[in-house]
Amino acid sequence: MTNEREMKISERSGARLAVVQALYDMEISGKGVLEALAEFEVHWIGQEVDGIAHPPAETAFFRDLLRGVVEEQRAIDPQIDRALTQGWPLKRVEAVLRAILRAGAYELMFRPDVPARAAISEYVDVAHSFYAGDEPGLVNAVLDKVARGARSDELAGAKRG
Repeated sequence: MTNEREMKISERSGARLAVVQALYDMEISGKGVLEALAEFEVHWIGQEVDGIAHPPAETAFFRDLLRGVVEEQRAIDPQIDRALTQGWPLKRVEAVLRAILRAGAYELMFRPDVPARAAISEYVDVAHSFYAGDEPGLVNAVLDKVARGARSDELAGAKRG
């Protein structure tokens, strides 16, 4: 049973990584959600591309995250802007980092079924996939601030427990 649960967790991690890549690709290329969903599901997720193995991903979770980030971007971006250092708005953040922050904020704001600490940790891990510097720490700090706004009750309960 644990093995099945671990596989589901790793497939969710794969979905998060794929969503960040898809959001980045959409921003750079101008593709829409449906085109990105189709391309990633067929050509990227669970495939080897240019010698890089892309992990399997939970398809329904991938679809929900990608559609959700795009549909809720007007609600997500102001929350990230508030969490970022003053004078450094989201539009000034590098594109991959922006995709990580948006996907993480979407989960924190719109997926209460995912524990806040787990979501933050997952996106810090995604940041480590792309960056060796201070960026994972930035992701942790910004998503923690977003979580405190979106899930203050859950985080307060976690501190007491």
